[in-house]
Amino acid sequence: MPAMFRGSMTALITPMHEDGSVDEAAFAKFVQWQIDEGTDGVIPVGTTGESPTLSHEEHRRVIDIAIEVAGGKVPVIAGTGSNNTREAISLTHHAKEAGADAALVVTPYYNKPTQDGLYAHYAAIASAVDIPIIIYNIPGRSVIDMSVATMARLAQDFDTIIGVKDASNDLARPLATRLAIGPDFAQLSGEDATIGAFLAQGGHGCISVSSNVAPKLCAQLHDSWQQKDWDSFERARDTLMPIHGAMFCQSSPAPAKFGAHLLGLSGETVRLPLVSATTETKAIVTAAMKSAGLI
Repeated sequence: MPAMFRGSMTALITPMHEDGSVDEAAFAKFVQWQIDEGTDGVIPVGTTGESPTLSHEEHRRVIDIAIEVAGGKVPVIAGTGSNNTREAISLTHHAKEAGADAALVVTPYYNKPTQDGLYAHYAAIASAVDIPIIIYNIPGRSVIDMSVATMARLAQDFDTIIGVKDASNDLARPLATRLAIGPDFAQLSGEDATIGAFLAQGGHGCISVSSNVAPKLCAQLHDSWQQKDWDSFERARDTLMPIHGAMFCQSSPAPAKFGAHLLGLSGETVRLPLVSATTETKAIVTAAMKSAGLI
């Protein structure tokens, strides 16, 4: 199962109309475009998909659309995390019933659980729903950081806990995790700009924001890595670097949505408390996309 989860995987934006409602047609088109461009997997309703401000009904509908469009051509990892364990179980149940290949479950934010609390949270979800689970460890947003020891304990106790999206930006972490858990535990970076080093330290792929606007380039980077074509890898890595910076020059996903807008694939609207791309952000994103030959 973990072999499914490698390469370039996109943390999908959720296109919206100007009134803030979800643009289902644009989202379906966007998922199909990602697949056509070579993306290895899609992740609906993660952070980039604005999961904090989607209703439960919208959340489930976006997952349903992604699964329907993907049609088994690429894996769908549904975002189902919450700082409320019962809510996370409910969302994960839906992902399982809808046909998702795995659930991406973020570490609980705001309430700051201990390592024992983190273990209990994921143990409860894994016990309640039989679906592969990828832990989403993002200390910068969740405040807490799951230790390698806690992750290893979960992976040992639950066969369905099969990987991590690591957004710690700690490049010692993937090697420590590999040694603690083993090479088959799927390690997916949540930091586009350090993906080369992450792969070299034992990682398997990336759940990417940049691939919202540059899916083909991101896929080429990972294909080159797997084929040990270092010249092609370096070209893709260097070309993508301005994109990585541009995608986070303002709170995500405003830059990514503007980039997708430039490609004719999404509106620019984000939901409050986020705001759409500023004039400065638009200039940065436009320049980066031009430098990469995307527009």
